[in-house]
This record gives sequence, C-alpha cells and structure tokens, in this order.
Amino acid sequence: VVQLVESGGGSVQSGGSLRLSCAASEYFYNEWCIGWFRQAPGKEREGVASLYIGSTGRFYADSVKGRFTISQDNAKKNVFLQMTRLKPEDTGMYYCAADWNCYGGSWTPPPNYWGQGTQVTVSS
Repeated sequence: VVQLVESGGGSVQSGGSLRLSCAASEYFYNEWCIGWFRQAPGKEREGVASLYIGSTGRFYADSVKGRFTISQDNAKKNVFLQMTRLKPEDTGMYYCAADWNCYGGSWTPPPNYWGQGTQVTVSS
C-alpha cells in the first residue's frame, strides 16, 4: 500500500509563495493520478490540482488557475504544488491523494490513498 507524506506547509503573507511536496513511500505508479486537495475550517474539502504520472495533462480548480502549478519529479517519487500569489482564502489543510483514476480531475469517486496533510496559512 502506498503511503503519502506531505511537507512544505507554513505561514505566509498574502502575495507570498509556498511549495508543497508529496512523497511516495516507494514511487508513484505510472499513470496514477495524484491530486492536491485542501480543506478550510467549516468548509468542504475541494480538489485543487491533479496530474497523471507520466502524462503532461494537468487539472486545476478555477480558484487557483494561473497561481498554482502541479508537477512531478523524474524519479516518480515526488509530486509538487508550487503556490504563488497566495491569498487568505487559500488557507487550509492541504492533502495529497492518489489513485488509479481521477476522472479528468473531478475525483468522482474520491481517491483511496491519502496523506496526513500539511497546514497552509495565509495572512492578509
């Protein structure tokens, strides 16, 4: 069973940047879909960005398009989320998730494998 570990969260001011990392316990299977989700207190979890390992396709929520970039390393062991021009509404717990299919980024049904999460706090 793959294990996912997120890192890179922290506190920044509005307009700042953070880079989140999602590390696989061994490696990500080719064609797996890896996604970043976030959940703010009192709000539902939402998908932020996704990619298929080994593919150039990327999926982004409208709220982060143009500001966030998801990428993978060549070793297929890490997936990153580069976040720029951060806003207070980006605050939340960010989770990495994985499964064989994310249905074009919709994640319906939701993924089976999740990390523990990393907190991102953006102050105004």
